[in-house]
Amino acid sequence: MKQLTFLLILFSIFSCNENSRSKSANFVSLTTSNDLQKELEENPHKKYIKYNFKILAFTNSTVVDGTGNGIKYNQTIIIEDGVFSAIGNGDEIKIPKNAEIIDLKGKTVVPGIVGMHNHLHIPGFPDVGDISAKLYLASGITTIQTCGAASPYKELELSKNIAKGNQIGPDIIPSAPFITGVGGNPNMIIPRNETHLRDTIQHWLNQGVKWFKVYRNISPDDLKTVIDEAHKNNAKVRGHLCSVTFEEASKWGIDGIEHGLNSTSDFRTNKEFGVCGGGRKYMDEIIIDSKEVKELHKLMIDNKVVLTSTLSIYEASIPNRAYADERTLQAMSPYLKNQYAERRKTFDEQLNDLTRNNSLKRIMQFEYQYFKMGGLLCSGVDAGRHVLPGYGDQRNYELHIETGFSTEEAIQIMTSNGAKALERSDIGTIQVGKRADLVIFDGNLKENSTVIKKVETVFKNGVGNDSEKILLKKKNKFGVE
Repeated sequence: MKQLTFLLILFSIFSCNENSRSKSANFVSLTTSNDLQKELEENPHKKYIKYNFKILAFTNSTVVDGTGNGIKYNQTIIIEDGVFSAIGNGDEIKIPKNAEIIDLKGKTVVPGIVGMHNHLHIPGFPDVGDISAKLYLASGITTIQTCGAASPYKELELSKNIAKGNQIGPDIIPSAPFITGVGGNPNMIIPRNETHLRDTIQHWLNQGVKWFKVYRNISPDDLKTVIDEAHKNNAKVRGHLCSVTFEEASKWGIDGIEHGLNSTSDFRTNKEFGVCGGGRKYMDEIIIDSKEVKELHKLMIDNKVVLTSTLSIYEASIPNRAYADERTLQAMSPYLKNQYAERRKTFDEQLNDLTRNNSLKRIMQFEYQYFKMGGLLCSGVDAGRHVLPGYGDQRNYELHIETGFSTEEAIQIMTSNGAKALERSDIGTIQVGKRADLVIFDGNLKENSTVIKKVETVFKNGVGNDSEKILLKKKNKFGVE
């Protein structure tokens, strides 16, 4: 039985697309069955590898390259040693004679997705890092910034293990623990004084962390201190704000702001300086193209603030939209499924309440206007409720299309804009010289936005991972591990 299992694994790894031609000298792997069996025993994650060739050629590709430019058809893409070496019309690109050729007729290719609000925890589970990493990668996300850590040491360890090739997952750009203020979540850092705050930041800088997240109750003085200490050490600061307005944070030098209109306290009634409070009637009344909103956007853009969209988690709070699809239910643990069922009972009694539907429309308009005015808009899942890592990122794409973005713009928001925010020039687009991170979808993404869920293969550093194989191992496990 063990021998049969091994032979099946061996066949799976060496089998190629029936339309491709295999060159054994080009295959980057071990050559003997004994060596391969030992390799799989020591590195079981390698069973998910679908393609691992020194030179790859994709033909007949439909390419959304992440730049925001128009979709290109019938493209040939050459990957050599994990880097894009040539891209162009099929009749213009010479395919190296020793390349492994993969015909992508009927498929859509996009850059690896860059998730900019992609936690490795969810409410009630401070560490779901390993399974989240697999869900992210299988869904097409090849790089994440975690935007606040609940288990920071485990996050750092996972990041290093993936970088070393010991585990599969996206590149993880880790965060320090959340920093809040008096009255905030006691599981977060609540500074005792300025010295304590600066010492804490230095501790995490010494661990290799370069991203800090401030939370709703941060005091104005503490936010200024976090920004000062981070920037002195070439680190970045992001905020889920409330006590501090977007205007104040932008003027003080914050690098990124999360969630958009829903966390904007600038327009609250009876808002006190430095206090998370005041009325939220603006969510029902504000006119997005008004002078006051446009002036706020211009201020943020002038101060180079990155705005990160998290539409899918907001949608999960809307009674007539908060539905889990079948694949999500298959992935969730019995405990999370039960929680979802209980929420649905409540939601089913509120289906005629359209308050949050209208708020969602304003949130979308806020983000659309920011992008169109020249602001850097990114995207992330902020997993929770029934919104799972990776799956929620894909849902974000559909919601970006609903917002009014074109296919090209939505992919730009989810790929190259994230790379720009991370100051990563090696990822985010399908261009010569960039790292070969890309996602292959089965279908025409331009014609049908649900194709974003039909992931076939996810390439990271030029190595193709089988999405379906990864997901088959995760049934009923999210919210357990």
